Amino acid sequence: MVSTRHHPEDFPPPGTTPTTTTTATTTNPNVSRASPPPATAGTSPRRWVHTPNTAMTFWLVLSIPLVIWDAGYVLLRPHSMPGGKLHSPIWTPYALYGTVDYIYGWPAFNARNGFTAAQTVMNLVETAAYLFYLYVVYEYGTATTLTGRASQKRGRKGLVWFLKEEKVVPGRIGAAALLVAYSASVMTVSKTLLYCE
Repeated sequence: MVSTRHHPEDFPPPGTTPTTTTTATTTNPNVSRASPPPATAGTSPRRWVHTPNTAMTFWLVLSIPLVIWDAGYVLLRPHSMPGGKLHSPIWTPYALYGTVDYIYGWPAFNARNGFTAAQTVMNLVETAAYLFYLYVVYEYGTATTLTGRASQKRGRKGLVWFLKEEKVVPGRIGAAALLVAYSASVMTVSKTLLYCE
């Protein structure tokens, strides 16, 4: 390994070039430091971008309506349960499911078990976060070219573009959407583990 401890100059940060301007240090007058390069007109710093995962987008588009359907059943009980005025035809499959998973059936409802409703409210919070993420991806996402750069053409957006096209969401809004989706995912995993207990 080569030692640079006694090198007469500090090395510049990667991507910069040293200039002739130097500053003296008080501890070692033989060491000079390179000043940062001046800003050049017309250049901008690289912006952070989020590249949405197509599989995640597809999963959210499929799962969000199912979560809303489930929330409707739970929050409208007993009217959505078998024998209730809202049960048929919207929540007919829950007649069978309530006999398998008692937390959705009459035993838990009659015992006034509040876990199902609390879990459903958390599901709706997660769903709101996922809807925000999908909105940002759709509204602020731009298609990428084969080289990976964002396309300047604003093509026509639609469901096919949303689900299949490779896209990026630049800047602060992309970072915020990713943070919200990540937080909702952590909520989903932790709540699912709690439910499995």
